Amino acid sequence: MADTPQSGLLTVRLVTPDRVLVDATAEAVELPSMSGYLEALYGHAPLLAELGAGEVRLHGGTSGDQKFFVAWGFVEVLPERVTILAETALHPNEIDVAEARQELAEGEKLWNEAGDDGEKYDEANAVTRQAEEKIASAEGKST
Repeated sequence: MADTPQSGLLTVRLVTPDRVLVDATAEAVELPSMSGYLEALYGHAPLLAELGAGEVRLHGGTSGDQKFFVAWGFVEVLPERVTILAETALHPNEIDVAEARQELAEGEKLWNEAGDDGEKYDEANAVTRQAEEKIASAEGKST
């Protein structure tokens, strides 16, 4: 675990079922929640949110400026700490772009086959969104 943060720094942990990717401090953390991107700063009000697909961006502190692709999970924001529990988290250089493009094609195929089934459309949208965000992160084009 990171040392107790200095005033103005958040303790940040990014964890998947397989590994701990980040255990450091940061001045700010940008996160993709299901309702849009949010930014956490030291002193933020407590918050629990469902994580979407996109990039987590860390700024300053011992983490420096870093980016990670994440998909699905939860984030807990407390005044001095951010804990990100992600189903998937990768550094952009770990992303296999060819595989992500195959995932995108699969999402488009699911979309075309969904017919009148709303659940199938939701699944197709989730697969497509994750693939698009993965590709954008790998290519440095994430918004």
